[in-house]
Amino acid sequence: MAQKVAVLGTGKIGEALLSGMIRAGWSTDDLLVTARRPERAEALHARYGVETVTNAEAAKSADTLILAVKPQDMAALLSELAPHLPADRLVISAAAGVPTSFFEERLPGGNPVVRVMPNTPVLVDEGMSVISAGTHATEDHLLRTEAIFKPVGKTLRVPESQQDAATALSGSGPAYFYFLVEAMTDAGILLGLPRDKAHDLIVQAAIGAAVMLRDSGEHPVKLREAVTSPAGTTINAIRELEKHGVRHALIAALEAARDRSRELASGEG
Repeated sequence: MAQKVAVLGTGKIGEALLSGMIRAGWSTDDLLVTARRPERAEALHARYGVETVTNAEAAKSADTLILAVKPQDMAALLSELAPHLPADRLVISAAAGVPTSFFEERLPGGNPVVRVMPNTPVLVDEGMSVISAGTHATEDHLLRTEAIFKPVGKTLRVPESQQDAATALSGSGPAYFYFLVEAMTDAGILLGLPRDKAHDLIVQAAIGAAVMLRDSGEHPVKLREAVTSPAGTTINAIRELEKHGVRHALIAALEAARDRSRELASGEG
């Protein structure tokens, strides 16, 4: 039997999931969307041919609800859904830092809840979505969640206790690489390259290195050593990185991101 899925709060991430599901073969007849603004709902209907509904209508008719609103809007959304949501409906949260217990306390039917932390490369089908089961979620619920998120990248199951660390590494991870590319581009300009050429060189180096890491199965140290000739250019650059404490700074940055995720989970603003 076909499963009807509703995406509630269809912003960039929600739309990426919607389009990925359609590309993966989901029928638009089995997909529902909600949006805060009527013009946004109309645009989604025109672009994908999916039915747009209210949040209450989605709660009543969908087998699975994907809640893709901002964390600060989640409590209000759950209050709106709770009176209409049958106990067997799967609730998937894509909100950063919000634990499954937050949903379980506000949904009186004992609904299965799955927490997912996607990152922005889902927009280009290269995302990583980290998945954790709530108290009432079963293997079937996890498989249903993976079927939704796999069309836009990879999925990885972790215990919910590891979600804050996963958020620091994966959810925020793309921003660290953009920051690094930005700094390397500035360095390329300082070294005499035009900005566009520096950018192209760095982006392709990043893509190539990522593919080698993914496909070779080699440890990053081994791949780095293959580029690092004795008394060569690379080892001189790495010496400067170590001298300036870049490794330590990265570890501290990820710890700070993890701690902030924990603060969000505990309700701190």
